[in-house]
Amino acid sequence: MSAELRITLAGAERVVAAGTTAGQALGADGRTVIAARVNGEARDLAHPLEQGDVVEPIEISSEEGRAIVRHSTAHVMAQAVQELFPEAKLGIGPPVDNGFYYDFDVEQAFHPDDLKRIEKRMREIVKQGQLFSRRAVSDDEAREELAGEPYKLELIGLKGGAEDEESVEVGAGQLTIYDNLDPKTGEPAWKDLCRGPHVPSTRSIPAFKLMRSGGAYWRGSEKNPQLQRIYGTAWESRDKQDDYLKLLEEAEKRDHRKLGAELDLFSFPPELGSGLPIFHPKGGIIRKEMEDYMRRRQGEAGYEFVNTPHITKSTLFETSGHLPWYADDMFPPFELEGIDYRVKPMNCPMHNLIFRARGRSYRELPLRLCEFGSVYRYEKSGVVHGLTRVRGMTQDDSHIYCTREQMVGEIKSLLTFVLSVLRDFGLSEFYLELSTRDESDKFIGDPADWDEATEALRQTAEESGLELVDDPGGAAFYGPKISVQAKDAIGRTWQLSTIQLDLNQPKRFELEYQAADGSRQTPVMIHRALFGSIERFLGVLTEHYAGAFPPWLAPVQVAGIPIADAHVPYLQDVAKRLKERGIRVEVDASDDRMQKKIRNAQKAKVPYMLLAGDDDIANGAVSFRFRSGEQKNGVPIDEAIAEIVNAVERRVQV
Repeated sequence: MSAELRITLAGAERVVAAGTTAGQALGADGRTVIAARVNGEARDLAHPLEQGDVVEPIEISSEEGRAIVRHSTAHVMAQAVQELFPEAKLGIGPPVDNGFYYDFDVEQAFHPDDLKRIEKRMREIVKQGQLFSRRAVSDDEAREELAGEPYKLELIGLKGGAEDEESVEVGAGQLTIYDNLDPKTGEPAWKDLCRGPHVPSTRSIPAFKLMRSGGAYWRGSEKNPQLQRIYGTAWESRDKQDDYLKLLEEAEKRDHRKLGAELDLFSFPPELGSGLPIFHPKGGIIRKEMEDYMRRRQGEAGYEFVNTPHITKSTLFETSGHLPWYADDMFPPFELEGIDYRVKPMNCPMHNLIFRARGRSYRELPLRLCEFGSVYRYEKSGVVHGLTRVRGMTQDDSHIYCTREQMVGEIKSLLTFVLSVLRDFGLSEFYLELSTRDESDKFIGDPADWDEATEALRQTAEESGLELVDDPGGAAFYGPKISVQAKDAIGRTWQLSTIQLDLNQPKRFELEYQAADGSRQTPVMIHRALFGSIERFLGVLTEHYAGAFPPWLAPVQVAGIPIADAHVPYLQDVAKRLKERGIRVEVDASDDRMQKKIRNAQKAKVPYMLLAGDDDIANGAVSFRFRSGEQKNGVPIDEAIAEIVNAVERRVQV
C-alpha cells in the first residue's frame, strides 16, 4: 500500500500520508469546519481519504453545515430522552428548516417541564464532548443491535425506498450506526441507526433550544401509531440563534390567525371542518379588493373570464392524468346515479374542455382563460394551518393556450405581469425557483418535451435578472414550473406565483387548432396561478403588513373621530364626501371618550383617523392622525380628501 495519497484540496493537488482523514487534510478544528465533502458526498471529518479524492470543507455557517449540526443535536436530544425515559422507543430525527425534530413512542405526552429536563441533560451531554463515531453494519447486525427498537427495524426493511426524512436514517446502501462515545473511556454512551454525517463531537454544537412537542403519526400516516414529536432549533452561534428567536417572536405577533380574529376578518368554525375558513364582512372587503384588482389587470392583459362547476365525474381526472398521481390529495369520490363524482382539486381539466368545445384557429392564440375557481384538496389535519394551508380555496387560476412559436414570449410576458402585480401588493424582494422533472418515472409525456419546456422556462428566468435556484425533481407530474419566491417584511420567504409549462395535457385532451398552413396542431398550455390561492395570499399579506394593510386594501380606510358629540354631524358630512369618492369611512358616534375612540381605531389598524373639534369646524378643516401616532392639524377638507384618495389610487402604504 502506498505511503502517500494524491488528493485535490481547495482546487489544488496535494500529497498527504496514507491514513489521513478528511479533517486532518482540511486542518479542521470541528468548530468552523464541521464536516467534509469528499467526491461530492458529505462525510465526517474522521473519514479516511483514498487516492484521488477531491476534498472540500463544509462550514458550520453553510446550509449544509447547519443541517449537520441540527441532525447531530437531534441525536443528543434522543440520547437525553432515552436516559430520562428509558421506555421511549425511537422514531426518526431529521433536520428541517431552521431546526430538527425527533419522534418517540412514549406512554404519555411530553409536558413542558419534561422538555426543560431534557434540554438540561442535553447541555450536560454537549459539555462532555461525546464523540460521534460511525461504523458500518450488515442488515442482520443492525436488526440484532436494535432488536428493542421496532420503528428502526421497520426502517431497515424499507432501506432504499424510504422517504427523504427517513432516508436520513437508512439511505439506500450500506447501513451505518453512530455511537456516541464517552471521550474519557471511549465506551459507547448511546447509539442510533443513521446515515450521517455528524459533527465530530457534541462540543461542536454551539447553540440549541427545544421549542415544543406535539403528536405525529409514524411515517405521516393516520393508520400508524401516534408518536410524540419534540421540535428544537440549533445554530452555528448563539447570536444567530438569538436572531432566529427574535424573528419567531415577531412572527408570532404577525400570526394571521391571531390577527384575523382581532381584526374580525375571518374564522375557522369547527362546525365546518378543518381547513375550511369563512370570511367576515371586513375580510370580505379585502378579498373583493384583491379580486377587483385582478379582474381589472387581467382584463387589460387580454384574459377572458370563465366559470366551471365545483364537481365533476372522476373520469375527467383520468383523462388529465391527475388521478394516478394526485388521488391522495383529492377528497374521496361519491356516487351519484351509478357514476363516481369528485369535488375538483384543480381547474385546468375543465379549462381544457372549454378550449375543446369548438374549433380553434391560430388567429385566436394566445387564448388566455382565467377564473376565480373554488377547489378542494384533502390536506392531512396535521398540516392544515390557518389560511396558508387549507382544504377549500379559491385560485386566481389562468391557463394560456399558445403556439410553440409564441411559448417563450408568452412566458416572458407572464413573468413580467406576475412581478408587477406582486409589487402592487407591496412585495418587492424576489428570487425564482425552477422545478424540474423527477428523474424516476413520476411524470407523464415525452422526456424531450420536458427538456424543451424546461429550457424555455430557464431562459426566461435567467433573462429576468433575478436569482435562479434549481429545484430538481420538484415539478408537477405534467410539466416544469417557475415559482416566484417572495420575502416578507421580516425576511421570511413565501412561494407565491407559479408558471407551469405543459406539453402533455393538450395531447391527452386532444386539443387542436388550425394553423396558418391549414394543418391541425396541438397548442402549448401554460398554467399560471398568481396569488396561488386568495386565502393563502391574504394570509401572507396579513403577516407581511402585521394587519396594518395599506389604505387601498384596508377594510376601513378612514375613521372619523369627533372630539365631542356636537362635532359628529360635521364629520358625517366629511364622510359623505369621502364615500362619494369611493372611500370606506366610518364615523365613531359612540358614547366612548375621544381617547378611547382613537385607541379603538388604532387597534383596528385603520390607516387614517380624521379628528374634528370647534376650531376645525370654524376653519373647514380636520386633523389627520396616522397609525404611527403622528398627527397633522388644521388640514382643509379638500386637501384631506385629495390626500386619502391619492394614497388609495397609488396603492401606497401610510
